[in-house]
Amino acid sequence: MKQYQLYTTMGAGFESVVAKELQALGYETKTENGRVFFKGNQEDIVKTNLWLRTADRVKILLKEFKATDFETLYNQVYDIDWAELLPIDAKFPVQGRSVRSKLHSEPGIQSIVKKAIVNKMSDQYHRRGFLPESGNEYPLDIHIYKDTARISLDTTGASLFKRGYRIEHGGAPLKENFAASLIKLTPYDGTHPLIDPMTGSGTLAIEAALIAKNIAPGTWRKFAFDGFDWFDTSLHETALAEAKTLVRPLEQPIWASDIDQSILEIAKLNAHNAGVLQDINFKQVAVKDFATDLENGIIIANPPYGKRLKDKESAEALYKQMGEVFHKYDSFSQYYLVGDPDFEKCFGARATKKRKLFNGNLRVDFYQYWANKK
Repeated sequence: MKQYQLYTTMGAGFESVVAKELQALGYETKTENGRVFFKGNQEDIVKTNLWLRTADRVKILLKEFKATDFETLYNQVYDIDWAELLPIDAKFPVQGRSVRSKLHSEPGIQSIVKKAIVNKMSDQYHRRGFLPESGNEYPLDIHIYKDTARISLDTTGASLFKRGYRIEHGGAPLKENFAASLIKLTPYDGTHPLIDPMTGSGTLAIEAALIAKNIAPGTWRKFAFDGFDWFDTSLHETALAEAKTLVRPLEQPIWASDIDQSILEIAKLNAHNAGVLQDINFKQVAVKDFATDLENGIIIANPPYGKRLKDKESAEALYKQMGEVFHKYDSFSQYYLVGDPDFEKCFGARATKKRKLFNGNLRVDFYQYWANKK
């Protein structure tokens, strides 16, 4: 089976998390900003799309070359055997990005790449005029950084965070792969309890249950490769059937609570869609009333950030309350994703470790308080 140079993309700051996931799946990796490279065949394209919890996309690197002028860009793209990749009716949108390069007009770059592919396919398929683009989608990406161009084919389609279980949500929930990445930054593997005391639409608790039960996060969805005419679609069916045999029972409890009963109902619906409703104990509880007899586990939460001034005051009052309630549970390692630089002061304790991240465009910190195990 043909080997490809593959790479995954991910949110800023999560490169090492994705690299570890790929290594755990058996791949040798090479990391750079925003990308982790590995090699694989069609089976590996299926496996990584199905199993990666923390990445955004899996792409095939088609070609890498220097390009400082549009003529070179056109010729290098034209030289690719496009008929091997794209059927005559392929829909092939081209996304373009340029950073610190002589070719800096992104619309211009996209246009030249598109023109080169259309002309090559017209020559290969002996066709004049426009190509129909009425068939399946083959998403292409041209990225130029410091005059080095990379053209790639996206095998994923809609980003991997779109698991397919989250039908409704309240407010601004964490993306599923972002939530999974936060959990991967903790020691959580399902062998100790996990508590999310401000669960919102339930994403952290659901992703924890998927990890604990070894449920493939891509179980409920299709991928771009399912529509590629040269791709062996039976590989997806086989991998999915195998994944379902690897699901294991939950060992330790997962608790998810929130002050808002209406959002808990949304969280329960999401958990039901993910097949883990019976694995998560949902309860309506305010932070001030939180109590547990569990020990030696993980507390993880994404409390409200309070971006507006009035909200900031109530958010900081909540952080103070969190400190008063959670300090006593010192056998738990505690992890809080917060966009307020004064969190530690309000919470009343300096974090063991702090990690800078971006939730969308918002700069946030992941405050980590390590446990005193009993």
